[in-house]
Amino acid sequence: MARSPMASRHRWIYLGSVALLVAMLITGLLSFAQLHGTDRAAEKAKQLSAKLSAAGYPVPTQDQIVHTLGEDGGAVCADPAGALNQAQWTYGMSNGADGPGQRPVLSDREVVRAEAIVLSVYCPDRLAAVQDRIDDLDLRDTVRE
Repeated sequence: MARSPMASRHRWIYLGSVALLVAMLITGLLSFAQLHGTDRAAEKAKQLSAKLSAAGYPVPTQDQIVHTLGEDGGAVCADPAGALNQAQWTYGMSNGADGPGQRPVLSDREVVRAEAIVLSVYCPDRLAAVQDRIDDLDLRDTVRE
């Protein structure tokens, strides 16, 4: 029995419809996963806002926290106890001069404690290693309100 030209055309329509449905299914699943990640990031941002507020820090907006830290803490949790981050901390706790005029300063413990709060929300498993480094710093109450 010979196929009619219409049967061949219908076969391509069916195959095209199936391919389109599969593409829409994959797009929907990827969108759902991204939306779920955004919900998780918003929940962590809400936790961080509550902890920062309870500690007396000024709290950024939820959008700022979500865009900066995401759902995994971003750069803050990448290697918080590593040598590079330790060097950046030390550099940040200087007088701001460059070259031979740069000197370490006694930093305020409240400034350093804020990073510990962020770590406690986004990567609590790495907080202990960073807390050891914080305990080694010579910190004072230098910021007046």
